[in-house]
Amino acid sequence: MTNAVRCGAVALALCSPLAGPLAAQTPAPSTMGPPTAVVVSGPEEGMKAPDFSLPWASKDGVAPDGGEFSLAASKGQVVVLAFYPQDFTPGCTAEMQTFADRYQALFGAAVVVGISTNDLDTHVRFAQSLGLPFKLLSDPKQRVSAKYGAKGSEGYNRRSVYVIGKNGKVAWREMQFVATDPKGYDRLQAAIAAAEGAK
Repeated sequence: MTNAVRCGAVALALCSPLAGPLAAQTPAPSTMGPPTAVVVSGPEEGMKAPDFSLPWASKDGVAPDGGEFSLAASKGQVVVLAFYPQDFTPGCTAEMQTFADRYQALFGAAVVVGISTNDLDTHVRFAQSLGLPFKLLSDPKQRVSAKYGAKGSEGYNRRSVYVIGKNGKVAWREMQFVATDPKGYDRLQAAIAAAEGAK
């Protein structure tokens, strides 16, 4: 059975072999042997979020003067880190479009960044195509995604979302975020609201 057929049985919008969590959700045919477990790591809730800096782009273009997004510079604010496989794929488009459509209700005053392995020029085109009101960070060698347990085995990120509290610690995480599950966005919204209200 091909990856496309197997994915299609789960959800058409996520029909990409890049979405790591689907491999764990889909039973392997008996002729292929037992399914392979996906090892999930990364900081858990209550742990300090690993610091990082990455170059970014937005719908307005590439960051001027080679500017980078720094997590440490955002301390004191709630930050949402959305790791995703690749620009312009169905699942990632669905996720980022939902973020854009529900931006104020979902995120409020939180800082939001998407993180994938795509280059900055591709990020600009993707952000412009969806009118994304937040930055997209480029992590081509997956150094940051590895720190957060979101590094996939085929050179693409697994779809994972973290909420970092004002104190710089992980307030919430969902390591297998499903782009087409409305309840996932509800959980994210509740986690952001709780982090914003925490002292």
